Amino acid sequence: MGNDLLDPAACENLVSFAAIESAFERIRGQALRTPLLRSTRLEQALGAEAIYFKCENLQRCGSFKFRGAYNALSRWVEAGGREGQVLAYSSGNHAQALALSAALLGVRALLLMPKNAPQIKREAAAAYLAAAPEGSEIRLYDPAEHTREALAAELLRERSAFLLPPYDHPDVIAGQGSVAYEIFSEVGELDLLLVCCGGGGLLSGCALAAKAMSPQCKVVGVEPSLADDATRSFYTGVLQRVENPATIADGARTPSLGRYTFPLVLRYVDAMWTVSEEEIVEAMICLGERLKMVVEPTGALASAGLFTRARDRAEEIRGKRIGVVLSGGNVDLRPRLTPLLHSGG
Repeated sequence: MGNDLLDPAACENLVSFAAIESAFERIRGQALRTPLLRSTRLEQALGAEAIYFKCENLQRCGSFKFRGAYNALSRWVEAGGREGQVLAYSSGNHAQALALSAALLGVRALLLMPKNAPQIKREAAAAYLAAAPEGSEIRLYDPAEHTREALAAELLRERSAFLLPPYDHPDVIAGQGSVAYEIFSEVGELDLLLVCCGGGGLLSGCALAAKAMSPQCKVVGVEPSLADDATRSFYTGVLQRVENPATIADGARTPSLGRYTFPLVLRYVDAMWTVSEEEIVEAMICLGERLKMVVEPTGALASAGLFTRARDRAEEIRGKRIGVVLSGGNVDLRPRLTPLLHSGG
């Protein structure tokens, strides 16, 4: 797996089910316990016994990312880091989550965001960061010219700061695992849990929680076919990369799984599925029509996997109790709606 990756046993010492339970208690009262929704019509159409949609699109900042960011930053503050600065890079949802967490915990934050990040995410991150201590800022970069990891390393050489990556950190993974912790606490055992996959923080945390709370549950990660690095990594056992994939799911444009997330995915995840751009959009539309939920492209990945599998391999869905994570709802509708508003339509 490479010298820079940890073996699964080392990861288990850093990210455990006990850490997820601890994260759940730490973020209680700050993170929302998001609802589980069902659609009788969808269940009948797909032939499933029950489908539980975990609505992290209704989480603070509009995504599950708040869980991991708040858990990790609060642990750093508890360890005496409040007077320092936190540095993070993100296409949007982690930036928003960290900005709000920094404001709540009184920590200065420096956020690196790509220029092509959705405008709604850049504006929201800036709004949250306005309430953080003086000296907090957002810096934009061109992903065609620079990698965020290299820019972060350069900044760390210039200043003393705590780097909090969007997914590859034990406390972030533990916080994201609280999503599955809530699902299984509420509905009991499941046959199948579908989770969106970008860098693998949500997937690895949820898979770890699933195997502790519902051992027979099959955990599947879903990513875009245009950004299938995690799928290739999973099935080859060798870390694969993808550079600036042209997928609509901006949260899944991560270059690879991480030092922590890759071993955890290999150990706890049962399968990886990929979906096309068209299937992602179709899932977003279906979720809007049936659940009345606004879900961003990355947030619809798991649902797209469910709908596609029910069409192509129905026996894997029929009669099953299924959990599906809607990971975020930060989609910018203004480019489509603004012409209608100005035309009076």
